[in-house]
Amino acid sequence: MYDIKHSYGLFIAFVITLVLISGCIGTETNEDTGPEEVIDWKEVELTDTITGDTFKISDFEGQTVMLETFAVWCPTCLQQQKEMEELAGIEPSVIHISLDTDQNEDAELVRDHAEKNGFDWYFAVAPIEMTESLIDEFGLGVVNAPSAPVILICNDQSTRLLDRGLKQSDELIMELEEGC
Repeated sequence: MYDIKHSYGLFIAFVITLVLISGCIGTETNEDTGPEEVIDWKEVELTDTITGDTFKISDFEGQTVMLETFAVWCPTCLQQQKEMEELAGIEPSVIHISLDTDQNEDAELVRDHAEKNGFDWYFAVAPIEMTESLIDEFGLGVVNAPSAPVILICNDQSTRLLDRGLKQSDELIMELEEGC
């Protein structure tokens, strides 16, 4: 008898939770009926957490860029950054940018991460509108830190999200040869 009562109680709690959640989703109306502004993530101003300099992805037009999204808590991201460091030694003309997309992390945490690991390329924290724009273009996987997302940005600013998972430096070189 206890199992039935316990199961029934869990079922009721589940239904109440669903009702509460559904009441919070999609019920707000927006008085502003104008079109939503589309943000180009390449035009968002970023601050390099190491130097304090500001930049935009579009500033690197005419150059090849590897943009890696990450979070400081992610061990796969750190491994990917070490592969990027190796790539920088082989292909120094490629611009490398590490973009923290975890909204719970800040510039100080990212700077400490870069300095502790001896990384010396661009590190920045993505503003929410940039993160949303990246998701709009590439899907949620672009902010899934453990899948080690890397976006290849070619000289002409065309972009391609590389396959999920840790990418070795030799794989990144092959991507550069194929993609730009």
